[in-house]
Amino acid sequence: MTGISGFEPDFLVGLEAVREAHGPGLAALEGRRLTGFAVVRFAEDGDRYADCPVVLDFDGVQVEICHSKLDELSIGWNSSDTTAAISGWEWYEPTPVWSGADERLEPLAGRELREVALLEWRPSGLDLAEGTGAVEFVFDVGRFHLGNGLDENVIDVGEPHPDFVRHRPGAA
Repeated sequence: MTGISGFEPDFLVGLEAVREAHGPGLAALEGRRLTGFAVVRFAEDGDRYADCPVVLDFDGVQVEICHSKLDELSIGWNSSDTTAAISGWEWYEPTPVWSGADERLEPLAGRELREVALLEWRPSGLDLAEGTGAVEFVFDVGRFHLGNGLDENVIDVGEPHPDFVRHRPGAA
């Protein structure tokens, strides 16, 4: 993930650590409009590179969400420059570039964010991913969450899986 201008992840483990560090900031996004977003895609085929952060802009407040390993989550604020070229990847094929296109997020562009929630994976059976987190964004016309897809960032639309427990970001 090096070479993304301004991106300096601070990975946290566990819902409480994320809520303590970012709960107030996430809660403050409510009422703002999703005015833009950026994901990293490969220039050659357009496939999304899911190891890089997903950047969301809410009326000028930028939140950058990135998962790593099995249980790490980094949330950054107003630091990644999605207009700058991703550098230092000359050895890598294909070429990663920022893109403002994503068929899952496009229907929500311009919509007011109604609620933010932290999701915690609590399955009924034994599961290696137990306790991992996601960030959910709820709009009047839909919702999505950014979760951990076993060391990559997954964008899921619609209701989260029933094994996710919802937590308000500012509540204990």
